[in-house]
Amino acid sequence: EGEGEEGVSALYVTAPSKEEAKRIAGELVSRKLVACVNILSGVESVYEWEGRVESEPEVLMMIKTRRGLVDDVTRAVQELHSYDVPEVIVVGV
Repeated sequence: EGEGEEGVSALYVTAPSKEEAKRIAGELVSRKLVACVNILSGVESVYEWEGRVESEPEVLMMIKTRRGLVDDVTRAVQELHSYDVPEVIVVGV
């Protein structure tokens, strides 16, 4: 179950604001790349950047799509996102 191209994947992507997340989500749905995007506010991300530990408020997008579309969704996120290197974590469902 959930194996191969026909399975379902969840992608987790953070964004700097709810507005940007809604813009990305709307574009992914409009392009028929995803079934649904949930946007969760109140996420605090702690990470190292250029040798310093940083902490920033972000929102988290939980993106549901078919496994065969994961690469297309990832490319679209990279195209639409304001971050130079947006985080895209893929989990099989």
